[in-house]
Amino acid sequence: MDSISLADAKAHLSELVERAKAGESIAITRHGKPVAQLTAVAGQRKPIDTALLRSLTATMPPQSQSAADLVRSMREDDRY
Repeated sequence: MDSISLADAKAHLSELVERAKAGESIAITRHGKPVAQLTAVAGQRKPIDTALLRSLTATMPPQSQSAADLVRSMREDDRY
C-alpha cells in the first residue's frame, strides 16, 4: 500500500481516485502517521432473476445421493 501526505493528497486527488478505482489502496498520512485509507467502493450487485433460476433448476435431473453423501465419498476416496 502506498502512502501519501495529506497535502499531496489534496493536490493530486483526481489521480489518487483513479488509482483507487484501479484497485490500489492508498494510505493518507498526517505528520507521518496514517489517518485515512483510500480504496475503491465495491461494485453494485445485479439482482438475481429468480424466474430464470427456477427454470434452470427445474431442468436439472434429481441427484441420486445427497450432498453430504457425495462429500463423504469424495473424502473417503481422497479425490478432493
